Amino acid sequence: MTLAPPTRVTLLDGFALRLGDDTGVPLRDLPRAVQRLVARLSLSRCPDRNAIAGQLWPDVPEDHAHGSLRSALWRLRRVAPGTVEVSGGSVSLAAGVRVDVRELETWASLVLDPRVRGEDLALPGQALRGVLLPGWDEEWVLLERERLRQLRMHALEALADELVVAGRFGEAAEAAYAAVHEEPLRESAHRAVVRVHLAEGNTAEACRAYEAFREVLADTLGVAPTPSMIGLLSPGRFPAHDAVAARAQQARARGARRS
Repeated sequence: MTLAPPTRVTLLDGFALRLGDDTGVPLRDLPRAVQRLVARLSLSRCPDRNAIAGQLWPDVPEDHAHGSLRSALWRLRRVAPGTVEVSGGSVSLAAGVRVDVRELETWASLVLDPRVRGEDLALPGQALRGVLLPGWDEEWVLLERERLRQLRMHALEALADELVVAGRFGEAAEAAYAAVHEEPLRESAHRAVVRVHLAEGNTAEACRAYEAFREVLADTLGVAPTPSMIGLLSPGRFPAHDAVAARAQQARARGARRS
């Protein structure tokens, strides 16, 4: 027996709800109240019905907020039955519903786990690189948007270092430059780029990357790179770079012995 694909919620780069038995066309034109409810349940593990109603409809009396929640739940059940579970005072997504934001969190958690090495890691798919619900300006969305942005940035920078150690320099560079693309003025992302070039032995590339960042920083903010960035180009002055380079050299030596 072939199982139907699970219902999927997309929040990165825009809202969409794709039903498990759908032919492939996602539900995008849901009422805004229904979209907000699905997004709220997707982003929070707190199922308390009172908290959900108060957060989604903060500017109306409590009874009106609960009435709006009941209406949104009724509409959602009509177009996407089985998407939510309601039990007493709790409301949550059904267990089988997949959410792209949760997949991003799972990927980042794996990357940031110190027990996991670069051999077992991969770059995030393009679907996990989008902005959370662009155009939505609710406070709970803004907070989640920044949290996820920071989580992805830290994970990309950590991933670049781990891929260097695994000798996967091309993917390491892609991870580092993905972080730079997301936040061009973030020094830690540019440090990841420089570390990748240095570990691969491309000193000229590392210097070019450093100079490009230094010029952008000077032109945009009128400041210079921090000593941590400057120290990357002076071996022995910045232990973090030396540690990554040493691990990369050990990985290359292991690979040479195996071959």
